[in-house]
Amino acid sequence: MVAAEVRQLAQRSADAAKQIKQLIAHSIQQVDAGSAQAHQVGRTIDDVVQVIAKVASLMNEVSEASDEQSAGVGQVSEAVVHMDNSTQKNAALVEEMAAAATSLSQQAQELVRLVAIFQLPDAAEQLPAQPRALPPVA
Repeated sequence: MVAAEVRQLAQRSADAAKQIKQLIAHSIQQVDAGSAQAHQVGRTIDDVVQVIAKVASLMNEVSEASDEQSAGVGQVSEAVVHMDNSTQKNAALVEEMAAAATSLSQQAQELVRLVAIFQLPDAAEQLPAQPRALPPVA
């Protein structure tokens, strides 16, 4: 009987050893799978870090372009203000020229009226229709 119990114990020990071996093999497979997943996660994180660096670089470029565009808009605004000032000055000059032309016209009419006093009635008929040009001054 003792031999039978020893055999049973040996059989149970052998079965337990097989189960332990299977559990260890299964655990090793799970550890290997977990390790592979950890490596994959590490590579993915590296990829994400690189993409974030690229996005940061692009954002920096967009910011610089925005600053340049803002400066350009400021220059255009200054140019428009300068053009507006020039237009206003030109308009004022045109008004002054119109006033001067009106004044010259009035003065010319007054001069014609005053010169008409010096014309003789008979001489008025003999005058040419177009005024003669004055000879050049030497």
